[in-house]
Amino acid sequence: MCYRRNMQVKIYGLRGCCFGIANMILVKRMRETLYSSLLLQEISFFDGETVGDLTSRLGSDCQQVSRVIGNDLNLIMRNVLQGTGALIYLLILSWPLGLCTLVICSSLAAIMTVYGMYQKKTAKLIQEYAASANEVAQETFSLMRTVRVYGTEKQELKRYNHWLDKLAEVSLRQSAAYGVWNLTFNTLYHATQIIAVLVGGMYILAGHITAEKLTKFILYSEWLIYSTWWVGDNVSSLMQSVGASEKVFQLMDLLPSDQFISEGMALQKLQGHIEFVNVSFQYLSREMVPVLQHINLSIHPGEVVAIVGLSGSGKSTMVNLLLRLYEPTNGQILIDGVPLNELDIKWLRVKIGYVGQEPKLFRMDISSNIKYGCTRNIKQEDVEWAAKLAYAHDFITLLPNGYNTLVDDDLLSGGQKQRIAIARAILRDPTILILDEATSALDAESEHNVKGVLRSVRSDLSSRRTVIVIAHRLSTIQAADRIVVMDGGQIAEMGSHNELLHKNGLYARLTRRQTDAVV
Repeated sequence: MCYRRNMQVKIYGLRGCCFGIANMILVKRMRETLYSSLLLQEISFFDGETVGDLTSRLGSDCQQVSRVIGNDLNLIMRNVLQGTGALIYLLILSWPLGLCTLVICSSLAAIMTVYGMYQKKTAKLIQEYAASANEVAQETFSLMRTVRVYGTEKQELKRYNHWLDKLAEVSLRQSAAYGVWNLTFNTLYHATQIIAVLVGGMYILAGHITAEKLTKFILYSEWLIYSTWWVGDNVSSLMQSVGASEKVFQLMDLLPSDQFISEGMALQKLQGHIEFVNVSFQYLSREMVPVLQHINLSIHPGEVVAIVGLSGSGKSTMVNLLLRLYEPTNGQILIDGVPLNELDIKWLRVKIGYVGQEPKLFRMDISSNIKYGCTRNIKQEDVEWAAKLAYAHDFITLLPNGYNTLVDDDLLSGGQKQRIAIARAILRDPTILILDEATSALDAESEHNVKGVLRSVRSDLSSRRTVIVIAHRLSTIQAADRIVVMDGGQIAEMGSHNELLHKNGLYARLTRRQTDAVV
């Protein structure tokens, strides 16, 4: 007897170990697949999703699925086998009594199915509300300085409590449903015992079975009922996990962006000739609001072109289309005469250096941030060369660990981050250099230095670059070969600084306003 018990313990332990390993492999692969699927989506996908929701899917939702393999399937398999064995033995002992028990178990299974579907629905709502609460918390913590300055702590707490109340409401209904399920089980369980004793007693009096068989029947029917209950409990938990992970599987099934699955061509040498041919664009979320309308613009290799205009005139959108973060609604963009969507986008992005208005640095050392995205072999001397060109070398050497200093939000000012981003773009030795408000966070001296970078780019005949500069500070772009003035998603004016001043149009008006503001 002891030997059998020891063998059972070993088998259960081995099964639990196997399910635990399978669970670990499943969750790891699931997170890898989900993360990979999200990375390969269009930028417009991230416009419609919140960071808190996506991180919640990667975290808690994937972990919820681990219960399926690690616990639920394990116990369901065990109890199904035990219940099946008990049912077969009951039918052998007395098939009429066995059928009565089977009817009760079938009723229990039907209720269990309804309860499991309800659990699936509530689990999906719980995960959605939890993700919304996480999004509020993440947004509040990331903007804590703004919250503190405006004194909106109570307002943020109210926003967070709104989702907690919804979460509590669904959890309360879930607990009530579990109570009904438990009551139903206990009722049917005691009904089985009563039926077994009453019917079994009549069978004993009639001489169909013995008292010993009835005792065995009661014990095995109890085993069958409890196995059914455990299966029901684990199936409801399984449905809960399925409901929670439904969104995860939907995200995993998303097809990658066409940019990553289509095979584009790579030109033998990129000249940097850019053409916008009748380009129009509007965002999917605002289809009735045109952002760009019939843009026709040709930028020659090695030319420095500045794009200026009022906020919302479509300047940054033109850059986003050139980087192929979005696709034009109408028209097309040509690079060296080849449509942008026919080029290998990975190859093209290696040839483009980009500095955004609000550069984001990764939580790694400064040297790694400057080297980020470079596919060729980079030496430390190259990193320092790029930093010097971006006028970042001096302040980097004054940091505690120099180029090995870990980047922290409070460590660097906005202007210092921007200069590191400029160094990152220069290090790529790009054929096309895009500066989208790259001087917005710089002081007067740093802005003067960046102008020096632009002058050096223009004078370097060995590596002529096509440069696109977007700027609100018009003093930054006066030396550009051409200035394109945007207004309402269209090109209003085009020409050199002096030509546009003589036209006395929108550019001249903007220039006068900035001059008056300085005075």
